[in-house]
Amino acid sequence: MAKLTVLYEHATGFTLFKVKEFEEIGSELSEVEKSVRDLQRFTKIIELLAFAPFKTSVDALESINSISEGVLPESLQIFLETNVPKVGKLSKVTLGVADGKLGASINEKLGLKIQHTGFVLEILRGIRYHFPSLMKGFAPKLEGIAQLGLGHSYSRAKVKFNVNKVDNMIIHSVSLLDQLDKDLNTYSMRIREWYSYHFPELYKIVPENYLFAKVVKYVGDRKQLTEEKLEGLEEIVMDAGKAAAILSAAKSSMGMDISPVDLTNVLMFTNRVISLSEYRKSLSEYLKNKMGTVAPNMAALIGEQVGARLISKAGSLTNLAKCPASTVQILGAEKALFRAMKTKTSTPKYGLIYHSTFIGRAGRQFKGRASRFLSNKLSIASRIDAFSDNPCNIFGQKMKEQCEDRLKYFETGEKPPKNVDVMHDALQESLVLQQQQNESLNTSVKRKKTKKEKKSKKSKGAEKENGE
Repeated sequence: MAKLTVLYEHATGFTLFKVKEFEEIGSELSEVEKSVRDLQRFTKIIELLAFAPFKTSVDALESINSISEGVLPESLQIFLETNVPKVGKLSKVTLGVADGKLGASINEKLGLKIQHTGFVLEILRGIRYHFPSLMKGFAPKLEGIAQLGLGHSYSRAKVKFNVNKVDNMIIHSVSLLDQLDKDLNTYSMRIREWYSYHFPELYKIVPENYLFAKVVKYVGDRKQLTEEKLEGLEEIVMDAGKAAAILSAAKSSMGMDISPVDLTNVLMFTNRVISLSEYRKSLSEYLKNKMGTVAPNMAALIGEQVGARLISKAGSLTNLAKCPASTVQILGAEKALFRAMKTKTSTPKYGLIYHSTFIGRAGRQFKGRASRFLSNKLSIASRIDAFSDNPCNIFGQKMKEQCEDRLKYFETGEKPPKNVDVMHDALQESLVLQQQQNESLNTSVKRKKTKKEKKSKKSKGAEKENGE
């Protein structure tokens, strides 16, 4: 008869419970569910075998981090080897666990039979509910303190990483950038239609949305546009001919007159659109700087905005780095892929990477090959950015040169240099760059030390003078 032992990981340590009525409760899950609520009935089902408290909070954090990743920590392995009852062969002992990944790791290293479904989960729920009562001399307050402390440490460890490599900021920035583009197009169209009742000829002279909004703000009522304002208008449109055309059109415009109240509302809305456009420029610059820090090789290879959209579509830089090149190639074209699979037609050749200049410049017959080559390089660049300790954009620049050489090969047949040689040169350049950065860092540290030493010498000299 198989013996069932249940492993329960608590904030204070590891515990093993023996399940007494294994055969009886195995077929009746409803009986277990009823007994979970009643402590007296539940204590007849299980019995405490062993308890191993964590020595320190650091030990608890390391153990919970390993368990959350499905890895068997060394302390838990020793605890199981020591306390799991050996009834005949190990194959006769069944260990109940909450996590299937952890169970697979235990089975691989210790050879124990694992069960993590069915009534085992109900038993673990009962242990969690009645844990202070099942442990003699265990205060409920202690449980709350331990859980709170470990929970804070675990959460802090999960979010505690290099703040300069936060790809979440890139995801939100590029999403906001796309939203701003849509909104600005809608708002600019609204200004154009609204103001064109008063001055319809202006849009044909100044078709650019941002420039149109600035001209509307400057001109206001077209009847008040005189020769004196021509110089300021030239500064806005940066073209003397356009400024003169606007002035002449304002004098002979067929638009209706506008009341001061209506003009005030138009100008208020125009100010908002101008401020949004300026914020969009600053956000674009912020995204460029952020991509240069978080994913410099991707930014150098395919550009900041396309690289950021790939990261956003994958969910994170790490997720993108885990994707094969074939997935990177069609990332963003999922609907077209599933439609092609359903209708049994040709699958898409590219997704978001279509916005890259390489695919745009490639000939029609070479677009598929260009996208495949670019996705291979993107896959490598994302992995370098995600897992390199000191990322730089040297690999991205070299890969960009490879893409350029590949386009020449498609057009002229000129063979590009070998990938091994290019990557070897990039590696050497990155090592030289890293050495230079280390030297500059050491010199800055030495300067700070010398400044501190000088200050300390001056303070000591002043103290001696005061003492004398």
